[in-house]
Amino acid sequence: MYADFFIDFSNNLIKNIRKKSNMKIYAVGGYNEIGKNMSCVEVGDEAIILDMGIHLEPYIKYTDDEDIQNINVKELLKVGAVPNITVLDPIKKKIKAIVPSHAHLDHIGAIPYLSNQYDCPIICTPFTAEVIKAIIKDEKINLKNKILSVNPNSKYVLSKTLTIEFINVTHSTPHTAMIALHTQDGIVVYANDFKFDNQPVLGKKPNYERLKALGDQGVKALICDSTRANRPAKTPSETVAKEMLRDVMLGVESEGRAIIVTTFSSHIARLKSIIEFGKKLNRKIVFLGRSLAKYTEAAENIKMVDFSKDVEIVRYGGKIKKKLREISKSPEKYIMVVTGHQGEPKATLSKMARKEFQFKFKPEDHVIFSCTIIPTETNISNRHNLEEELLHFGVRIFRGIHVSGHAAKEDLRDLLIMLKPHHLIPAHGQEEMKLSLANLGIEKGYKMDKNIHILKDGQMLEIKR
Repeated sequence: MYADFFIDFSNNLIKNIRKKSNMKIYAVGGYNEIGKNMSCVEVGDEAIILDMGIHLEPYIKYTDDEDIQNINVKELLKVGAVPNITVLDPIKKKIKAIVPSHAHLDHIGAIPYLSNQYDCPIICTPFTAEVIKAIIKDEKINLKNKILSVNPNSKYVLSKTLTIEFINVTHSTPHTAMIALHTQDGIVVYANDFKFDNQPVLGKKPNYERLKALGDQGVKALICDSTRANRPAKTPSETVAKEMLRDVMLGVESEGRAIIVTTFSSHIARLKSIIEFGKKLNRKIVFLGRSLAKYTEAAENIKMVDFSKDVEIVRYGGKIKKKLREISKSPEKYIMVVTGHQGEPKATLSKMARKEFQFKFKPEDHVIFSCTIIPTETNISNRHNLEEELLHFGVRIFRGIHVSGHAAKEDLRDLLIMLKPHHLIPAHGQEEMKLSLANLGIEKGYKMDKNIHILKDGQMLEIKR
């Protein structure tokens, strides 16, 4: 009898302690810069890491490449290429899961380096899971974390007090999700990255119904991408980029000329469009480069696409060299899709421009950049150098055949209308970007410091009950 009383008393005490727990949000990375995204939400005796990305500019400076490599973690910390996770040391044992939102390296790229610090699974959507597996397989990296795959628009019950929900949204890579954490102290929505594309080339449109339902239920905090918050527009659909590609690939005279296209390797929808137009040109399509092979393999593993039936995929340098030697005999018969859209020195396009392969550009050959330059000093310099080298050959360069994967101001306004969060935390951006999202919040009636919180890397916000 006394034992039963003591157990009931103890359980009630624990429940009361849990009820009094305030929510804590840790800004680990991505709050000073574009990239290195990592946040953590702590409620009671549980915590969840959201994203674990690299900062591409110092990473590329250090490695000369955007591909993840099995290299020294201390050096990457020193150059600022991975998040400084020491802010989480006091709650390390509370961390129950690492939850990446999508497959871009600025959101998953630090997982091979840092995830073994935590005794917990990695939980993400299927494409994201396959990309992580491809990276660790390629570099022979051993992760002790289990990788659990959850479909978009599904939930994963982690404990009695914590459920992770993956809400389908559109972005420039498949299976991107807004993550809703259902905790004992309310719902946190993590929205890094997204756009509202109502006519996606690949996959389903955003789950507006669920976002509105969460807003009606009550969202305590929204951690939100602010990269394009200063753009007074709605981000165009991927169908716009597809039509831009159609115009350049099918609408510009290319008979007898080589066509080389470069884009983000993770942009499966864009690659799908390139293949479609390459087939209409009756040309053989070849993918050249490690990251293109990696992301294509990930998409094929979950039966999202079947590019291999239409495309020859060449992964490594020696085989790329051999293939380009073969292509150079009749380049007008091919569409070459290559890595190197940011001018990365070790990527295929840069090596072609430097004549490291036996492929000769000829005047009037087409080089299509189906991307934008990610605006960092390194990328701007690398792309400038690459284009200067290409122009020496007299090629035709087509730039900016692209639309962004990030929400602009009017998309962000719609998100605030749907979710109606009590607290807004701008993330994934430099100070002026975060302030632009904050100003949008002020337009919607939020108050700075009371409802809007501008954080920096390494800071923690406590939201009281």
